[in-house]
Parts: sequence; C-alpha cells; structure tokens
Amino acid sequence: MPTITTSDGTKLHTEDTGSGDPIVFVHEYAGDHRSWEPQVRFLSRRYRCITYAARGYAPSDVPEDVDKYSQARVVDDIRDVMDGLGIETAHIVGLSMGGFATLHFGLNHPDRARSLVAAGAGVGSDPDYHDRFRREARDVATMIETKGMAAFAEVYSSAAARQTLREKDPRGFEEFFRMLAEHSATGSANTMRGYQAERPSLYDFEEQFAALNVPVLLIVGDEDDHCLRPGLFLKSTIPACGLAVLPKTGHTVNLEEPAAFNALVADFLAQVEHGRWTKRDMATAGDVMRTT
Repeated sequence: MPTITTSDGTKLHTEDTGSGDPIVFVHEYAGDHRSWEPQVRFLSRRYRCITYAARGYAPSDVPEDVDKYSQARVVDDIRDVMDGLGIETAHIVGLSMGGFATLHFGLNHPDRARSLVAAGAGVGSDPDYHDRFRREARDVATMIETKGMAAFAEVYSSAAARQTLREKDPRGFEEFFRMLAEHSATGSANTMRGYQAERPSLYDFEEQFAALNVPVLLIVGDEDDHCLRPGLFLKSTIPACGLAVLPKTGHTVNLEEPAAFNALVADFLAQVEHGRWTKRDMATAGDVMRTT
C-alpha cells in the first residue's frame, strides 16, 4: 500500500483498490481508513477507491505538534493524497469530520472535485450550539490525554447518535468500538483540539456555498439531531445539492445502513457522470401555487 508524504512532511497511510474513475474517502473522527470497508467492497467493482488514515491516526504519522492539525490542513491532505497518486480530479466522499473536509475541499479546490458526498456533516455548526461544541471539544481532548483512549471510547460510543448502530448491528458496533479504542491518544487529542475545536461553522460560508458549482449529495440520519438542521441549510444554499435522509438512522450512516448508503452514492455518481445532476430549477422553490 502506498504511503503519501504531504506538503508539510506528514506521511499518510493510503489504500488503493479497484480501477475506474477515482473516489477519495475521508473518514470521521471516531473512525479511520478501515471504516469505509463496506463502501470499498461495493464501489471498487466500478471505481478506483482511495482510502487513507488521516494525520493522527496510525499507521499514518501522528504529529506531536497540535499546530499540525487544522481545517486548512485536512483539506490540503486530500489534495496531497490525490497529487501523490497522480489523480487530477476525483469524487470525494466524507463522513462527519471527513464531511466537513469534503465540503471545504469543494470550496477550495472546485476544479479538482468531480462531485462531493458529505454524510453526517454539520455537528457543531448550528449557531445555537457552536460555542458549546468548541468548549466540549477542548474538554474531550483533555479527557483523552488524562484517561486514555479506552476510557474515552466507552464515553464517546455511548453518544445518542451512535445507539442506533448498536441496536441494529451489535457486531458492527463492537468493531466500531474496538477500532476507536485502538486510536492514538495523542493523535485523537490533537485532532479534537487543533481541528474540531477550531473549525468554523458551516453557516459562516453561506456566500461561498451559494457560489459552489460542484454536484453535492448530503446524507444524514433522521436521528442525527445535530446534522439535520445544517443539512437543510446546505441543501437550501448549494445550487446543485441533494439531501437524502435515512429513517431511524443515527450518525454513522455508512456503517449503519451500508446498502442504502451505497445505493445512494452509486446512483448519485452515475447521474453526475451522465450530466444529470444539475442545479436546482428555482421554479421548484417556494410555496406559491401556480394556477396557470
């Protein structure tokens, strides 16, 4: 498996499966490159699927300096992975923290994104919750540093939006928990303090999202409370954006409902590639009844 060296010298573990148009997967905070296995097994039949462990997640490098972790840096890492593999343009698929990075990649490198899929994106963006989220992220970083990953995994996996995965797929939940507990405490704390606690709200980029011309698919579970409102905001703001809401589903949508998730993504990619995922016809907006 290739190791990509980023522009700041950090080495990222990368896995490259299949052939065809490339898809780059960007994982969530509680996951890693392994979290995309249900998608890689399905989509690599038709696409070249790229997964990588973000900085701070072994076997990638785990920088000790918290300044090596930021919103801008994770966007650059997507670009650096593509550059390292000789990929000019790709479909970008991200979950949660990776969904934030995916959306910001679209804003910063629209010419290199064929499409964007952002799932479970928006936690902490709601204006009523943003300041609290940032405080809680710093508290989480301190907890990881003082109590370690095993204790943190017990707490984090008990979050409300994770319980639907536990209920539907106990075996899958145990795998999710085990992988989370394996993560580097240094990397997880630095990611939480340097990236999560400092990233701006998605609402701060309304003007930029309104000018984004890349096709976008948002996927959110209807029991993922902190992502529903931001999802509606993004749907109403981004011109070529669709929003899929999965019923009775929480935050980890790609693991909780892999068949539905894979079908949504596959259909979206096919429409993009055939020029059928277009900007919204504003005749469909609003609540005015046409009588003629």
